[in-house]
Amino acid sequence: MQVIIGVDIGTTSTRAIIFDLTGKVLQACYKHYPIITPQVTYSEQDPEAVFSAVLFTLKEALASLDQKDLLGISFSCAMHSLLLTDATGNPLTNAIIWADNRSQRQADTLRATPAGKMLHHNTGTPVHPMSPLCKLMWFREHEPDLFNRTAKFISLKEFVFYKLFGKYIIDFSIASATGLFDIRQLTWFAPALALSGITTNQLSEPVEPTHQETQINPAYAAEINLTQPVPFVIGASDGCLANLALQTNEPGVAALTIGTSGAIRVTTPQPANDFQQRLFSYILTPNQYVVGGAVNNGGHILRWFRDTFGTAEKAEAQAKGVDAYELLLQQAATVSPGSEGLLFLPYLLGERAPIWDSQARGAFFGITTAHTKAHFTRALLEGIVFGVYQVKQALEETTGPIQVVYATGGFARSELWVQLVADIFGKKILVQETFESSAWGAAILGLQALGINQPRPEATTLPEAKVFLPNLGHHAAYKKNFHIFEKLYPLLKEQMALVSKLQEVE
Repeated sequence: MQVIIGVDIGTTSTRAIIFDLTGKVLQACYKHYPIITPQVTYSEQDPEAVFSAVLFTLKEALASLDQKDLLGISFSCAMHSLLLTDATGNPLTNAIIWADNRSQRQADTLRATPAGKMLHHNTGTPVHPMSPLCKLMWFREHEPDLFNRTAKFISLKEFVFYKLFGKYIIDFSIASATGLFDIRQLTWFAPALALSGITTNQLSEPVEPTHQETQINPAYAAEINLTQPVPFVIGASDGCLANLALQTNEPGVAALTIGTSGAIRVTTPQPANDFQQRLFSYILTPNQYVVGGAVNNGGHILRWFRDTFGTAEKAEAQAKGVDAYELLLQQAATVSPGSEGLLFLPYLLGERAPIWDSQARGAFFGITTAHTKAHFTRALLEGIVFGVYQVKQALEETTGPIQVVYATGGFARSELWVQLVADIFGKKILVQETFESSAWGAAILGLQALGINQPRPEATTLPEAKVFLPNLGHHAAYKKNFHIFEKLYPLLKEQMALVSKLQEVE
């Protein structure tokens, strides 16, 4: 049996998944690691822990091959990480990840200028603290000694490939999420480098996502028990590869993910021209771009609500042997769509698309004595989806109408939540079986890179999806709530900024 391994280097874990050529998961190997938060606005990862997880999962996967014919190993990775290294490749810092907000001031200042708009248009990356460009500006200002003795500024995937192969290379897809890369010319963007104070010599060589390496460091080959040469395909970014796996390359088809955070994306043949700076345009391959927007606030809000206000549900769940989330969602299902006029702004972690405001804060609005915990739970779910719906609107304005949405992520396990998305969007929602989309996207790209023909039509076809159709009456009710929702943030923006500063003082 011919197989391929897709490796997905994520925010809290690395996965090495063995797939057959139809996308069936034969073996899944996981290794978790923590997010390090030394200060309130900081989010980091230990690069050595991530690299160790890559080795661990590869070793486990290779050990379970059982005489299968391994065609190659291909990689997916989370975007926006930044790691400073010395001349010998040793880390000088932890990896600063997408959730880090320390460069808020630099981002806010740059975003408001003509240069910020020019950078967004040319690099495809919104000006925001998630962007490595803004992180570089922060280091240059706040850690000048460290900044000046840094030999290379790289991502976690580059660190992994440098350790394995002794080369500094970066795929176009990860590069297109740095704010430093010209997504049309496929080269480092000189104005961005000048702004950040670095040179091309301090960056990796950009290569196509289909680029292959085979000469692995013998010590690491021995550690993972790799006994014969295998092509390692550099791959692309996780969001882009999830779109590839879900086959959203047709017009009018989008992928929606709500996990810890959330995103909605479409695949287009060219970058988007969104002059309102709401959307990203990241490269999948040189003739395919993934356009969309990510929100900071997804499932983590439901976890916060459960942990903060769900003590009774947690106790009941433990007694009944069920999940506390299930009990909260059952309560929410008893409330009519629109939560009887209770609205929730879901900006507990600031927000990315479409408002790109790290000082935005959460709020419940319209509270009366008639509202119960069940109302608050439903309003919370509706507020999260309203946030993604705003991104969907920006996406349709920029790339055209969306007819069908594929849903992935933890939220897709809740029929209530998926139906709520269908009703708010007014669109058909398709949910695939549980499935490693980014890793399978990496595997598909790896097979393409290796020139492996997939003779069976089902080779890249997903299992039959479950379909959720919108209730048009509910959609009409939600439109009334959303009309109020979208006006609240502009009205409260200045007050949110003031509250944000008070919280910094505290």
